[in-house]
Amino acid sequence: MKIVLRNLKLVHPLQNFDDEMKDILIVDGVIEKIGSLTKQETDNAKELDFTGKVAAPGFFDMHVHLREPGREDEETVVTGCDASAAGGFTGIACMPNTEPAIDSAEVIELIKKKAKGHLVDVYPIAAATVNRKGEVISPMAELHEAGAVGFSDDGAPIKTASIVKRALEYSKMYNLPIIEHCEEETLAGGAMNESINSTLLGLTPIPSVAEDLIVMRDIMLAEYTGGKVHIAHISTKNAVELVRQAKHKGLNVTAEVTPHHFTLTDDSLKTYDTNYKMNPPLRTRADVDAILEGLKDGTIDCIASDHAPHSIEEKEAEFEYAPNGIIGLETQIGIAMTELYHKKILPFQIIVEKFAVNPRKILNLMVPLFQKGEKANLTILDPDEIWTVDISKFRSKSINSPFDKRLLTGKSVAVVNNKKMFYKNEMLEI
Repeated sequence: MKIVLRNLKLVHPLQNFDDEMKDILIVDGVIEKIGSLTKQETDNAKELDFTGKVAAPGFFDMHVHLREPGREDEETVVTGCDASAAGGFTGIACMPNTEPAIDSAEVIELIKKKAKGHLVDVYPIAAATVNRKGEVISPMAELHEAGAVGFSDDGAPIKTASIVKRALEYSKMYNLPIIEHCEEETLAGGAMNESINSTLLGLTPIPSVAEDLIVMRDIMLAEYTGGKVHIAHISTKNAVELVRQAKHKGLNVTAEVTPHHFTLTDDSLKTYDTNYKMNPPLRTRADVDAILEGLKDGTIDCIASDHAPHSIEEKEAEFEYAPNGIIGLETQIGIAMTELYHKKILPFQIIVEKFAVNPRKILNLMVPLFQKGEKANLTILDPDEIWTVDISKFRSKSINSPFDKRLLTGKSVAVVNNKKMFYKNEMLEI
């Protein structure tokens, strides 16, 4: 099977390309040639014109909740992969707070079996402790051998410093990260960020220091053990500064941020719309500004969705009782392009780095390259396409998004991986 992608501008943070438009010849899912193609080379090939579009290495989301096993009514491995492809991603890492948790080789094998044959590659993040209870570390060697690319008790922090220390020591043997949901549990349990808004709205608060304390604890333990810590969905200005200081010291500490945490503040909660309820909660303008600075100076390594599907019935509960989280796979590229690229916060190359390169580096995965003989794994974007979010057209099983009807600029128009292409809302074999 031959396919020719015409007139693409190539952007890759690890490779140098000029601004000239290039054609890509793909044969049986492998890049055969990049550049000018002869008529003989394109004989019997399906040709697609992407004039004005940009090709980047396939985007990767390292923080996705697929809900399977346990809550297939909210999302499954397949629907999560479909949403990923529609959103512009060729790879995802799925988090372990399933039912049962991803704390055994059997659950990892189930997820891999469900994802087999899809365009989107799925890499499980295993639980750091048995059943995510924070009491005993999980069988990390077995989980690593089964295919786990990191460990986390996501949804909650690892409970005690002694267990974090032990988890870091074991995971260090495989150079895998401990991915932490940073929240001091005795300060947790509220409905929104502690601020003047929480007082005005009468909602139970979560102070920002709850995040800062666990970030500080884990950085100190990373320094002590030499282990690898990744701060999930960072949301406070002090946490950003703590990670910055850790990087200056040369510690093995990385961080991610979600699009909602670099675009929204707790002012959004004044409508009591539960689609703005998440954990960590939306913070203040000062926190958002610090996050943007952290993205600019490299303190924050990558952007991830924290895609958290919930049923309509659950989200329609009173604000205090509604579950935390929103979906994000199908909106995050548009939000990042609108809020970071078009507002000149980050150049396009750095956005690609934070979506495609750094997540894979953190998880020790190969970064796709544009060269002959490499498997075709790429995301094609239109940086200037103006579109309106419509949750009724999402591929995800859930629709809990605060961005419905939001006007965005910049969109994925196609993805290619595993001898498949998602283009114009269709999955094509290539």
